[in-house]
Amino acid sequence: MSAPLRVAVVGAGPAGIYAADILSKSDVDVSIDLFERLPAPFGLVRYGVAPDHPRIKQIIVALHKILDRGDIRLLSNVDYGTDLDLTELRRFYDAIIFSTGAIKDAALAIPGIDLPGSYGAADFVSWYDGHPDVPRTWPLEAKEIAVIGAGNVALDVARILAKHPEDLLPTEIPDNVHRGLLESPVTDVHVFARRGPAQVKFSPLELRELGHVRDVDVIVYPEDFDFDEGSMAAIHSSNQTKQVVKTLTDWTLKEPEELTASRRIHLHFLHRPVEVLGEERVTGLRTERTVLTGDGSVAGTGQMHDWPAQAVYRAVGYFGSPLPGIPFDEVAGVIANREGRVVGEDGAPLPGVYTTGWIKRGPVGLIGHTKSDATETVRHLVADSGELERAPERDPEAVTAYLRERGVDHVEWTGWMLLDAYEQTLGQPHGRERVKVVPREDMLAVMRGERR
Repeated sequence: MSAPLRVAVVGAGPAGIYAADILSKSDVDVSIDLFERLPAPFGLVRYGVAPDHPRIKQIIVALHKILDRGDIRLLSNVDYGTDLDLTELRRFYDAIIFSTGAIKDAALAIPGIDLPGSYGAADFVSWYDGHPDVPRTWPLEAKEIAVIGAGNVALDVARILAKHPEDLLPTEIPDNVHRGLLESPVTDVHVFARRGPAQVKFSPLELRELGHVRDVDVIVYPEDFDFDEGSMAAIHSSNQTKQVVKTLTDWTLKEPEELTASRRIHLHFLHRPVEVLGEERVTGLRTERTVLTGDGSVAGTGQMHDWPAQAVYRAVGYFGSPLPGIPFDEVAGVIANREGRVVGEDGAPLPGVYTTGWIKRGPVGLIGHTKSDATETVRHLVADSGELERAPERDPEAVTAYLRERGVDHVEWTGWMLLDAYEQTLGQPHGRERVKVVPREDMLAVMRGERR
């Protein structure tokens, strides 16, 4: 009887967990280790979904069930490139799947974008979601804020900035984030999209939720509404686009006397950001009015508008980070690959090296899309399995012994269970599902059983 195929999955977010799950159910006899650089698993579901979206957070329940089965071993607090590299992984594994995601902000090349007071949305999301690797504080000093972007992350950022902090208390929002938001003097958040209402990437549910935030008015401007042939085609062919446009159009019918909230979110369409204004720090945002060109794209008109703002957040997408020893496409921000098989500069596959998720295809699509993505990658790995060179170290305990020798304080699934129970215990006196533990050293203390 041959020994099981040994596979490492690097990255324990949805993409990595789905890939491990699909592989575990394949016809291949396989032993899977799931590596995660953070102490806690679940990636962007834990650290990228806004705390006031418990419905999306429920994806963790399904991911938890997969890892709780016991046939996939979690090794967290292990950083690829620092604690283990590709050569070392090949000592212990016949195949490696990289699912490290995309956590950096995509660049926006306009003048002034690097001024103090200009921030990346990904960094802000990491702060309000209690990511252990970001500072505990965030500068919230602006009354007027500009958010650049036309996707759900832009809406999340605008909503968290405008929402009254006490309305976030029922969620898992970390205590330091709640305290920080209490100090915010914000009154107006402006969201700018360079194209029209039919081209935005908001999901209908997320947009509708924006209209139900207590004491926050959503304001749209009729002059920003234009629909060309491409827009009408999108509306007729996509129920999602139709719902988004209907919600936005309904908001144009609000009478001024209905707008009485103490805070406001303004949605601006057909405005292309061209410059962040200010000398020593952000004082505003300059946009150019755009027009639709017939196919859903836009052209500039030369008509400029300056908006007062003391802070600017860019939510123009995420971007992947290169990994040591792995071919990387610097333009697309992804691991160089063909349908999940990692390829070298000559285009030939690197035997036994695969990728899935956002680091494979870029930061597009919803969390659920990672399942079909993982299926494609795993299909190729299974097809290759008979030809893969076998790693010399076959004992599953060899890699954990190696980590201990290196002084790597890795944590397994039982550690996560302790942290999960601890966070829920913190939340119970306040009627909350959990209170998230933020500092890495505190997380590890709980996961080691040193804090109860």
